Amino acid sequence: MQTLLRYYTFSLFFTAACFALAGWYGWSSTGTLGGMLSILWIVFVLSILEVSLSFDNAVVNATVLREMDPVWQQRFLTIGILIAVFGMRIVFPIAIVSIAAQIGPWEAVQLSLGNPEEYERIVSAAHIGIAGFGGAFLAMVGLTFFFDEEKDIHWIAVIERAVNRFSSVPAVEIGLVLAVIYGVSTLLTPEDALTFLTAGILGVVTFIGVHALGAIIEQSEAKKKAAGEVVRSGLGGFLYLEVLDASFSFDGVIGAFALSNNMIVIAIGLSVGAMFVRSMTIHLVRAGTLSQFRYLEHGAFWAIIVLGFIMLLSAKYHIPETITGLIGAVLIGISLWWSIRHNRRQAPANSNADAPAE
Repeated sequence: MQTLLRYYTFSLFFTAACFALAGWYGWSSTGTLGGMLSILWIVFVLSILEVSLSFDNAVVNATVLREMDPVWQQRFLTIGILIAVFGMRIVFPIAIVSIAAQIGPWEAVQLSLGNPEEYERIVSAAHIGIAGFGGAFLAMVGLTFFFDEEKDIHWIAVIERAVNRFSSVPAVEIGLVLAVIYGVSTLLTPEDALTFLTAGILGVVTFIGVHALGAIIEQSEAKKKAAGEVVRSGLGGFLYLEVLDASFSFDGVIGAFALSNNMIVIAIGLSVGAMFVRSMTIHLVRAGTLSQFRYLEHGAFWAIIVLGFIMLLSAKYHIPETITGLIGAVLIGISLWWSIRHNRRQAPANSNADAPAE
């Protein structure tokens, strides 16, 4: 228990500080105990929503982090979390309002505090572009995992083996995502379709660009290693994880307005959830959890594919964030159970193999 708590100690203190801040803000802004308790409840629900939507994010973060240099691991877990908490949960919605309403950042902050209904309307109006970019990027992340020629472990074997047969086809996942983007765009008005198509293509291009940058850096590092130089870089992976986290946070930020249109309350609630995602990432990397549970990665990437396509479809259809989070949790939960079942089946075979011959 103590070993487990050490991964979450900072998050627990951070949560206590955030709830204290929310309580103070609730009391000072409403002047009533009921108003304060209402804000505390919204912050609690938002933090749970963020964790449920982002657990698969933590698994994928851990998948990338375990291959990164320890220096860049630490940079992601410090600098990266600052970007995730303050950048995506606070600055990002303000930037959307500032660009959409063509006003300055400070005016956007004043709008969020003085006229939260209008602030919510502007952020929600940007949903089509956000859905196109975030959905395309996440769909690319998930599909690339399965369209991999070197992938030899399959969880949902019937589907994953069939998909793997096409992994040698160049850019097959790009074509699939672009086809879905176009298909969804045909359901929208001409103006919205143009916004959606542009954002979706930018999402695909961003995914390709981040991976291209990573490949260039890896080639440079390989040359330096061949020359006997010490190489300690993980910039490509760092940028990939930041864009990935941004894509995940889009859904949470937009979904938060179903509970509150107060920027401060939303920022506090989502920040608590984001901090726990950081702790889960550290836990998965340091404890070697991914190697212990054979199919956990598969469940996370299936959840990412589902989330990506749900985000794309949300440009036309409203899909409650509760359903999105529940689907992700169910997929990861089943993959975890399947992994445990696999380990139990393997244990007798391993013990027989280790037994001394008579």
